[in-house]
Amino acid sequence: MRGFEQMVLSLHSTSLVAMRRGCLIWILSALCWTLPVRVDAATVSQAEAAFSRGDYVKASSIIIPLAERGDAAAQSYLGFLFETGRGVPQNYSEAAMWYRRASEQGNGAAQYALGLLYDKGYGVPRDEVEAHRWLDLSTSVASPRDRERRERVRDAIASKMSREEIALARSRALSWMPSRER
Repeated sequence: MRGFEQMVLSLHSTSLVAMRRGCLIWILSALCWTLPVRVDAATVSQAEAAFSRGDYVKASSIIIPLAERGDAAAQSYLGFLFETGRGVPQNYSEAAMWYRRASEQGNGAAQYALGLLYDKGYGVPRDEVEAHRWLDLSTSVASPRDRERRERVRDAIASKMSREEIALARSRALSWMPSRER
Protein backbone atom coordinates (compact mmCIF):
# COMPACT_ATOMS: atom_id res chain seq x y z
CA MET A 1 0.00 0.00 0.00
CA ARG A 2 3.06 2.26 -0.03
CA GLY A 3 2.25 3.70 -3.46
CA PHE A 4 -1.33 4.51 -2.44
CA GLU A 5 -0.17 6.48 0.58
CA GLN A 6 2.42 8.35 -1.46
CA MET A 7 -0.22 9.23 -3.99
CA VAL A 8 -2.72 10.34 -1.35
CA LEU A 9 0.00 12.46 0.28
CA SER A 10 0.94 14.01 -3.05
CA LEU A 11 -2.74 14.61 -3.81
CA HIS A 12 -2.92 16.89 -0.82
CA SER A 13 0.43 18.57 -1.42
CA THR A 14 0.56 18.92 -5.22
CA SER A 15 -1.90 19.47 -8.03
CA LEU A 16 -4.17 16.67 -9.13
CA VAL A 17 -2.92 17.08 -12.69
CA ALA A 18 0.55 15.89 -11.67
CA MET A 19 -0.64 12.43 -10.63
CA ARG A 20 0.39 9.68 -13.00
CA ARG A 21 -1.78 6.98 -14.50
CA GLY A 22 0.57 4.21 -13.32
CA CYS A 23 0.01 5.13 -9.67
CA LEU A 24 -3.75 4.98 -10.18
CA ILE A 25 -3.58 1.53 -11.73
CA TRP A 26 -1.46 0.33 -8.82
CA ILE A 27 -4.02 1.68 -6.36
CA LEU A 28 -6.82 -0.31 -7.93
CA SER A 29 -4.75 -3.48 -7.81
CA ALA A 30 -3.52 -2.92 -4.27
CA LEU A 31 -6.94 -2.07 -2.88
CA CYS A 32 -8.58 -5.05 -4.48
CA TRP A 33 -5.97 -7.68 -3.61
CA THR A 34 -4.66 -6.69 -0.17
CA LEU A 35 -7.87 -6.32 1.76
CA PRO A 36 -9.95 -8.95 3.57
CA VAL A 37 -12.99 -8.63 1.30
CA ARG A 38 -12.14 -10.04 -2.13
CA VAL A 39 -13.56 -8.69 -5.35
CA ASP A 40 -14.42 -11.08 -8.18
CA ALA A 41 -11.26 -11.58 -10.24
CA ALA A 42 -13.00 -11.09 -13.59
CA THR A 43 -14.47 -7.81 -12.39
CA VAL A 44 -11.12 -6.60 -11.12
CA SER A 45 -9.53 -7.50 -14.44
CA GLN A 46 -12.18 -5.56 -16.30
CA ALA A 47 -11.80 -2.54 -14.01
CA GLU A 48 -7.99 -2.63 -14.28
CA ALA A 49 -8.19 -2.86 -18.06
CA ALA A 50 -10.55 0.11 -18.21
CA PHE A 51 -8.40 2.04 -15.78
CA SER A 52 -5.19 1.36 -17.69
CA ARG A 53 -6.84 2.60 -20.90
CA GLY A 54 -7.80 5.78 -19.08
CA ASP A 55 -11.47 4.81 -19.28
CA TYR A 56 -12.26 5.96 -15.76
CA VAL A 57 -16.00 6.08 -16.41
CA LYS A 58 -15.95 2.35 -17.27
CA ALA A 59 -13.77 1.60 -14.23
CA SER A 60 -16.17 3.51 -11.99
CA SER A 61 -19.17 1.72 -13.50
CA ILE A 62 -17.56 -1.58 -12.51
CA ILE A 63 -16.58 -0.45 -9.02
CA ILE A 64 -19.79 1.37 -8.03
CA PRO A 65 -22.01 -1.75 -7.74
CA LEU A 66 -19.33 -3.51 -5.67
CA ALA A 67 -19.04 -0.51 -3.37
CA GLU A 68 -22.80 -0.28 -2.99
CA ARG A 69 -22.88 -3.97 -2.00
CA GLY A 70 -20.49 -3.20 0.86
CA ASP A 71 -17.12 -4.27 -0.54
CA ALA A 72 -14.58 -2.23 1.49
CA ALA A 73 -11.88 -2.32 -1.20
CA ALA A 74 -14.31 -1.05 -3.83
CA GLN A 75 -15.58 1.62 -1.43
CA SER A 76 -12.04 2.83 -0.79
CA TYR A 77 -11.33 2.90 -4.50
CA LEU A 78 -14.59 4.74 -5.21
CA GLY A 79 -13.65 7.28 -2.55
CA PHE A 80 -10.41 7.85 -4.42
CA LEU A 81 -12.28 8.28 -7.71
CA PHE A 82 -14.53 10.93 -6.14
CA GLU A 83 -11.57 12.64 -4.47
CA THR A 84 -9.68 12.94 -7.75
CA GLY A 85 -12.63 13.28 -10.13
CA ARG A 86 -11.68 10.22 -12.18
CA GLY A 87 -14.72 8.70 -13.89
CA VAL A 88 -17.08 10.56 -11.56
CA PRO A 89 -17.49 14.25 -10.77
CA GLN A 90 -14.96 15.39 -8.18
CA ASN A 91 -16.79 15.57 -4.88
CA TYR A 92 -14.92 15.56 -1.58
CA SER A 93 -18.09 14.93 0.43
CA GLU A 94 -18.80 11.78 -1.59
CA ALA A 95 -15.15 10.75 -1.27
CA ALA A 96 -15.35 11.16 2.51
CA MET A 97 -18.57 9.14 2.66
CA TRP A 98 -17.06 6.20 0.70
CA TYR A 99 -13.80 6.37 2.64
CA ARG A 100 -15.78 6.35 5.90
CA ARG A 101 -17.80 3.29 4.86
CA ALA A 102 -14.60 1.44 3.99
CA SER A 103 -12.82 2.76 7.10
CA GLU A 104 -15.56 1.50 9.39
CA GLN A 105 -14.91 -1.98 7.97
CA GLY A 106 -11.21 -1.73 8.80
CA ASN A 107 -9.77 -0.75 5.41
CA GLY A 108 -6.41 0.84 6.26
CA ALA A 109 -6.03 2.70 2.96
CA ALA A 110 -9.43 4.32 3.42
CA GLN A 111 -8.61 5.17 7.05
CA TYR A 112 -5.46 6.89 5.87
CA ALA A 113 -7.26 8.86 3.15
CA LEU A 114 -10.11 9.81 5.51
CA GLY A 115 -7.60 11.06 8.07
CA LEU A 116 -6.02 13.28 5.43
CA LEU A 117 -9.44 14.66 4.43
CA TYR A 118 -10.14 15.55 8.07
CA ASP A 119 -6.74 17.22 8.36
CA LYS A 120 -7.41 19.43 5.34
CA GLY A 121 -11.16 19.83 5.83
CA TYR A 122 -11.98 18.44 2.38
CA GLY A 123 -15.55 17.13 2.29
CA VAL A 124 -15.69 17.04 6.09
CA PRO A 125 -15.24 19.69 8.76
CA ARG A 126 -11.55 20.23 9.55
CA ASP A 127 -10.97 18.16 12.69
CA GLU A 128 -7.49 17.28 13.89
CA VAL A 129 -8.84 14.87 16.52
CA GLU A 130 -10.66 12.82 13.86
CA ALA A 131 -7.68 13.10 11.52
CA HIS A 132 -5.38 11.73 14.22
CA ARG A 133 -7.87 8.98 15.12
CA TRP A 134 -8.12 7.65 11.56
CA LEU A 135 -4.41 8.00 10.89
CA ASP A 136 -3.66 6.17 14.15
CA LEU A 137 -5.97 3.32 13.11
CA SER A 138 -4.40 3.27 9.66
CA THR A 139 -0.92 3.12 11.18
CA SER A 140 -1.92 0.16 13.34
CA VAL A 141 -2.74 -1.98 10.30
CA ALA A 142 0.09 -0.77 8.08
CA SER A 143 2.82 -3.06 6.89
CA PRO A 144 6.16 -2.54 8.63
CA ARG A 145 7.43 -0.84 5.48
CA ASP A 146 4.59 1.70 5.48
CA ARG A 147 4.16 2.18 9.21
CA GLU A 148 6.97 4.74 9.57
CA ARG A 149 5.51 7.08 6.93
CA ARG A 150 2.04 6.86 8.42
CA GLU A 151 3.46 7.56 11.87
CA ARG A 152 5.21 10.67 10.54
CA VAL A 153 1.99 11.99 9.01
CA ARG A 154 0.01 11.21 12.18
CA ASP A 155 2.69 12.80 14.36
CA ALA A 156 2.81 15.91 12.17
CA ILE A 157 -0.90 16.38 12.86
CA ALA A 158 -0.35 15.66 16.56
CA SER A 159 2.19 18.50 16.67
CA LYS A 160 -0.72 20.91 16.04
CA MET A 161 -2.81 19.41 18.85
CA SER A 162 -3.00 19.82 22.62
CA ARG A 163 -2.29 16.87 24.92
CA GLU A 164 -6.00 16.65 25.66
CA GLU A 165 -6.88 16.44 21.96
CA ILE A 166 -4.27 13.73 21.38
CA ALA A 167 -5.64 11.77 24.35
CA LEU A 168 -9.18 12.10 22.96
CA ALA A 169 -8.06 10.92 19.50
CA ARG A 170 -6.27 7.92 21.00
CA SER A 171 -9.27 7.08 23.15
CA ARG A 172 -11.53 7.12 20.09
CA ALA A 173 -9.08 4.92 18.20
CA LEU A 174 -8.82 2.44 21.07
CA SER A 175 -12.59 2.16 21.44
CA TRP A 176 -13.17 1.70 17.69
CA MET A 177 -14.12 -1.74 16.36
CA PRO A 178 -14.52 -2.65 12.69
CA SER A 179 -17.96 -3.62 11.50
CA ARG A 180 -18.94 -5.24 8.21
CA GLU A 181 -21.77 -3.84 6.17
CA ARG A 182 -24.78 -6.02 5.63
